[in-house]
Amino acid sequence: MTPPLILRNALTIDVEDYFQVSAFAPHIARADWPRLECRVEANIERILLLLDSRRIHATFFTLGWIAERYPAMLRRVADAGHEVASHGYAHLRASDQSAAQFADDVRRSKTILEQLTGLAVRGYRAPSFSIGAANLWAFDVLQEAGYRYSSSIYPIRHDHYGMPDAPRFAWRPRGPHGVLELPVSTVRLRGRNLPAGGGGYFRLMPYALSRWLLRRINSRDGQAGIFYFHPWELDPGQPRPPGLSARTRFRHYLNLGRMEARLGRLTGDFAWDRMDRIFLEST
Repeated sequence: MTPPLILRNALTIDVEDYFQVSAFAPHIARADWPRLECRVEANIERILLLLDSRRIHATFFTLGWIAERYPAMLRRVADAGHEVASHGYAHLRASDQSAAQFADDVRRSKTILEQLTGLAVRGYRAPSFSIGAANLWAFDVLQEAGYRYSSSIYPIRHDHYGMPDAPRFAWRPRGPHGVLELPVSTVRLRGRNLPAGGGGYFRLMPYALSRWLLRRINSRDGQAGIFYFHPWELDPGQPRPPGLSARTRFRHYLNLGRMEARLGRLTGDFAWDRMDRIFLEST
């Protein structure tokens, strides 16, 4: 009997520091970023150790701002066999930029990452999943800049982002020869898409539910899952800016102390690989 095919899922990390999240923008000025305590390097080292212990390769969507300041860290990521992809330069939402500004942003970040690693950057993820129905022109810009795939549309309803009617799996928003969009995973239940691909939802939901959702994507849909998290989600000791709303505090800080153990279980329960190896090799 032929053994069942084990699907590889894509493990992705959005490389940004705690003070760069969009929800903190009203409270932390960008001009203050260089003066704040950076914790991303230590958190990336913890992630690299975890992935090495599991012999897993992942995709690191990295801010150009971070790469410029931690070039040795970025090279360690690349030298360990992980894919380096773009998260833009300074965590500006695509939806807040004009086409010209967006083009400058994605080209700048791509150039920085390629110069530091010596490797082609083929993937992009918009900060805060900020590509949607109103700015699909962003895919034309990405193609012109030399990107082959994006993971920037989240097909859910959310107060800050989301395109709930978008396809749940790989598609090309601008036609058969355009950039491939690879949405973070969702599960269709009772007429709506439920988030199943990480972030704060992974910290909020019981681990058993997250595992069930991803298994459902693999078994019922026959699709590879796409999971994401941030380095700051493994860092319960990070500074806590004053003035945050109760909702923002809940979303950002919930279960940070449990995240590393949950990732340990997740990486052991499923097969994982880089985005480019899973999705570009077959296109």
